[in-house]
Amino acid sequence: MRILLINVPHPAIGSRIPREQLPPLGLLAVGGPLIDEGHEVTLLDGELGPMAIEDLVEATVRHAPDAVLFGHSGSSSGHPIIADVARRIHARLPKAAIIYGGVHPTYFWREILAAEPWVHVIVRGEGEETARRLIAALVRGEDLAAIPGLAFRRGGGPFATPAAPVIQTLDDYRVGWELIDHRRYSYWGGKRAVVIQFSRGCPHLCNYCGQRGFWTRWRHRDPEKLADEIAWLHREHGVEVFNFADENPSAGRRPWLAFLKAIIARNLDITLVGSTRAGDIVRDRNELHLYKQAGFERFLMGMETTDEPTLKLIRKGAAPSVDREAIRLLRQHGILSMATWVAGFDEQTDRDFWQGLRQLIDYDPDQVQLLYVTPHRWTPYYRLAENREVIQPDLTRWDYKHQILSMKRMPAWRVFLWVKIMEVTCQVRPRALRRLMWRRDAKIRHATRWYYRMGRRVWFHEILSFVFRDRRVLDGRTVRDHMGAVQDHEEEASAVVPRAVRRQSEAGLTRLIGG
Repeated sequence: MRILLINVPHPAIGSRIPREQLPPLGLLAVGGPLIDEGHEVTLLDGELGPMAIEDLVEATVRHAPDAVLFGHSGSSSGHPIIADVARRIHARLPKAAIIYGGVHPTYFWREILAAEPWVHVIVRGEGEETARRLIAALVRGEDLAAIPGLAFRRGGGPFATPAAPVIQTLDDYRVGWELIDHRRYSYWGGKRAVVIQFSRGCPHLCNYCGQRGFWTRWRHRDPEKLADEIAWLHREHGVEVFNFADENPSAGRRPWLAFLKAIIARNLDITLVGSTRAGDIVRDRNELHLYKQAGFERFLMGMETTDEPTLKLIRKGAAPSVDREAIRLLRQHGILSMATWVAGFDEQTDRDFWQGLRQLIDYDPDQVQLLYVTPHRWTPYYRLAENREVIQPDLTRWDYKHQILSMKRMPAWRVFLWVKIMEVTCQVRPRALRRLMWRRDAKIRHATRWYYRMGRRVWFHEILSFVFRDRRVLDGRTVRDHMGAVQDHEEEASAVVPRAVRRQSEAGLTRLIGG
């Protein structure tokens, strides 16, 4: 089968920074097994450029695929763009099967299938094995109901098969690296880069995060095999930077240390960048030299808040003293720390922001990233926030960088002002500027200066967007109402499609699968 994987352009500023674009790991992970099954697979990456929607559709029509597969790491914020592109492609290529996978469609399959007749099948959960079986069934004309992890239309309405079992051995499915031109992807200041994954899932119960719900239990790749893959990418394709997609790759101490030792044994001059928990850094205090020797230059640690009651509310399972110690230990071993701090919790006040700023300065991380709490349906936090008012109705802004929820005691403009003040204060205080101007380690010096260049660009971009572009509406709709409103809006959009086309969508899938 002739298959086209599409990565749509995303409105995030990352898509507009020249020479700082990472490849779409999720689509490559699905593409590898399909290539191995003998299918003709191509990736069309709309993020490169980024491509205009019209150009993306025209390129798809020229390719004339039998099946189009969509997925996006932006998840909910990428959905409106995927819906628009899929609708346009279906109008031009009505015989092509349109398949959609990822976190957002996994949890919104009913709404999407009810409102978007151009989407034929949704892959729910992990995609490698489910997509492989789906394409095989389409080729042979078999009934899709026998394949776990799918959703499609049956009997005039949305229908889902049972959930697919989790992949037990991640190394059974390879990443389709041949789908990309490595020269077109870079990060960390113009260095050739890719995204990799050591593990999936997380053993912790933080209620604002969907890792545990989507990936279920924590699993990891074979340390030696992943080290071999990294060495091959570095030596054969010149990849210098490896950005870990894992939320918590160090959750399993024994396999994680085995991986670090495997990388060291291969004697690679590479840069590793990842996320972890502060507690894991403190746990491995006697092995942090292995982190440095393997090539780690920065860890992002989700501290979320410095307020103890809020930490308990979100079930973070962390303590400020541990966060502070993790930052100190990383600096001691020449590894940069990035601390995240989340705004938008309902009870926050000016005093909380002031206290948060003081504590961030006391923590003394090398970099900070301020985010906004976002009530995605697949997180337990959704239930806590479902009755709060939504002030950002544009789903493309549900990217953790825009305020979504109203707050009881603070208007949006003041929350935004505090966020910008906290960001600039943490990064231009004297101690931070001294580190910017002088670093003994050349690679860390490069990383620090690159971060400041990108940070300055993003900081001003977000201010201009807040003032001139973002639409904030306080109309009394709650999170629960808004999820329904999104569905209603999509149904209004689908109303412009003739009823015969909506009937043809199910009939077309029936023709494709012979069921």
